[in-house]
Amino acid sequence: MAPTAGIDWASEAHEVCVSDEGQVVERFSAPHDETGIAGLAARLVRAEVARVAIERPDGILVERLPETGIEVLAIHPNQVKAARARFAVAHGRSDRFDAYVLAELARTDAHRFRAPVPDGDETKALKALTRAREDLVGVRVELANQLRARLEAFWPGALIFREVDSPISLAFLERYPGPAQAEGLGTKRMAAFLGRNSYSGRTDPAELVARMKAAPTGTAGAAEVGARRAVVLGLVAALRPVVAEIAELTARIRGAFVAHPDAEIFRPLFRDPKTTICPATLIAEPGDARGRYPTEAAMAADAGMSPVALESGKLRVATFRRACDKRLRVAVATLADSTRHRHPWAEEVYRKARTRGQDHPHAIRTLGRAWIRVLWRCRRDRVPYDPARHGNFNRIQPVGG
Repeated sequence: MAPTAGIDWASEAHEVCVSDEGQVVERFSAPHDETGIAGLAARLVRAEVARVAIERPDGILVERLPETGIEVLAIHPNQVKAARARFAVAHGRSDRFDAYVLAELARTDAHRFRAPVPDGDETKALKALTRAREDLVGVRVELANQLRARLEAFWPGALIFREVDSPISLAFLERYPGPAQAEGLGTKRMAAFLGRNSYSGRTDPAELVARMKAAPTGTAGAAEVGARRAVVLGLVAALRPVVAEIAELTARIRGAFVAHPDAEIFRPLFRDPKTTICPATLIAEPGDARGRYPTEAAMAADAGMSPVALESGKLRVATFRRACDKRLRVAVATLADSTRHRHPWAEEVYRKARTRGQDHPHAIRTLGRAWIRVLWRCRRDRVPYDPARHGNFNRIQPVGG
């Protein structure tokens, strides 16, 4: 059997262990730069390593090693953690030891792990865009929550728009960052302000002014109000570029999604043809390799739409699945939640789940599991979703249609 290797990945340097039939034959550390990665690959080739195990499924190192003919196995950190006890009695750990554990897993348990299949350029682009947008949305939500909390503490009258981070709300706060600046704001001035900022909402200016004046008045002194006003302006300044970049990324995702060869497979699942974020994620997260999910159950597990069974003696329970692709879970749940309002088959699955006593999140996962069967088949066969070929949909058509 050819030697195997384990790599404990790090942002600055990688610990490498080469094992031959369970015996360590070489250990070394490689810096995470071009010289280090090239040298690491060359040393593994010289050692005739056939298989490498690493604790991540992507990245420059994972992409470079297969170019040398070495098979790379992606092993979840939880699996490495569970395996440490096989090789040591003590509970200590180190990067060198983890590299050895990975090398041994590559030698003895290769059949249990998958080798990442590189995605095509279009899918990589879509994944980069959707993940970057998701991260920025998280930043926006955090900043918006801070802004709302600051306003509620000294000037809740500024919270007159539905979303505190909407363009019109940010423009309002930039112009009226404190109660003193809005003292003379009446219906006419509000209407003029809304017109200058291209307000597209349907709320009457008089109602917005009424909301502002009906809000409770704070008791902060002049110094505190000045400080809080500065904080509000700072948060508004931080939010503006984030909101703008999210809009830019959304537009880029729309273009990348339309250009992707799998777009037509997932587009029919959504009523609005302009919907892109959810179907783009459904393409990007599973990747191009159809063999990644040999069965629909495998896809359901990775999407967090199937429970984890716990059985021991008389105990038999099903628990929430936490180890999964969280982004894929959100996309499938979004699909399930949107279709239950307009799709007769989805509405029936959701209604029956609630009748059985499931709460809303549980019922959404039940419906998501049902949609996984459709997604897996469409993805495997590379055909768009067609209600005419959907057996359960057609079964209830006389009742639902």
